[in-house]
Amino acid sequence: MPAAVPNPLVSLLSPPPIPSVMAWGRSYDGARGPLIDLSQAVPGYPAHPDMLRLLGEAAASPAMTGYGPIEGERVLREAYADHVSAVYGAAVSAENIHMTAGCNQAFMSVAIALAGSGDTVALTNPFYFNHDTTLAMLGISRVMVDCDADNGFLPNLGSAEAALAKGAKVLAIVTPNNPTGAVYPPELLRALFLLCQRHGAWLIVDETYRDFLPEDHGPPHGLIGMPGWEETLVLLYSFSKSFCIPGHRLGAVTAGRRVIGEIIKVMDNMQICAPRAAQVAVAQALPLLAGWRAENRLEIARRADALRAVVAALPGWEIGAIGAYFAFVRHPFTELSSAAVAERLAKEAGVVCIPGSYFGEGRERYLRLAFANADVGSIGLLAGRL
Repeated sequence: MPAAVPNPLVSLLSPPPIPSVMAWGRSYDGARGPLIDLSQAVPGYPAHPDMLRLLGEAAASPAMTGYGPIEGERVLREAYADHVSAVYGAAVSAENIHMTAGCNQAFMSVAIALAGSGDTVALTNPFYFNHDTTLAMLGISRVMVDCDADNGFLPNLGSAEAALAKGAKVLAIVTPNNPTGAVYPPELLRALFLLCQRHGAWLIVDETYRDFLPEDHGPPHGLIGMPGWEETLVLLYSFSKSFCIPGHRLGAVTAGRRVIGEIIKVMDNMQICAPRAAQVAVAQALPLLAGWRAENRLEIARRADALRAVVAALPGWEIGAIGAYFAFVRHPFTELSSAAVAERLAKEAGVVCIPGSYFGEGRERYLRLAFANADVGSIGLLAGRL
């Protein structure tokens, strides 16, 4: 009698990467001092007391125990539409917004809405591993867009055009980037948008770390408001990092009304609605905590500067790219794989990070350090650990 087997598209995937590297850290004996966790991107400071108060008040409301609108609470969709309009200087309405349970769900729901089994989606190399595994389990093919290490890991326009010319239906990018931290300049994003528009493809821009751009950066891009943007562009966002509430799982999609209508169909089967109390609380927190969020941006910049100083003083180590939450750091151990280096760092030096190989081919010389997790003092300890 044949045994029942699970879905091979899922079975062929590796186990989730974060638990695997955290397991290495549990083997650390503490000899070099406290464990420094630079693996999963987790806010390195607590949520504001007002954020906690708003969450508690909303959660205590009996109205929040029932189902909500599939596309999200109107109060947050309107507040976030106003926020996006202010960030980009272009008009966005609540009808362009869909709330999700985190940005990973935002990506999955958009991927299902825009591509089907057998279609092709272009990802950058290196890629965010959850984007890659999401497409794999959906039976969606992936094609890689080269990112040049000598150019700060920015996507190569020629490689992107080749992927689209071969039939990629979607180009998905992350900026500020996960894993590299690279910030894609507005002119590059405009060129990628025009490429997608010319080839009749969608451009998904994951902006989870948008709130941690340099203070003087200005708008991340000018894509919203460009002619035909609703037929080409989809923006993804997460409230987790900026408001320090990853456990409340809240993300957002900004897109044309036709795409939002397709996502509603997907979400009705996936979760029905995002967590309601968090939506109501964040709608109030968006204007209330604007100053606090700006201060956090400066704190993250200080942590980035601290890491730059540490790596600059270490012979053989080099920062390939850095920004927002992450640095993609080139290690000097040519005889070891990135996984071997990361495992030894965790077990022997008490530094937990993610191997470059987890983010794509040809990245064995790199490690991803989520430096935003650690304060400046802890980052200074890396000098003696690395």
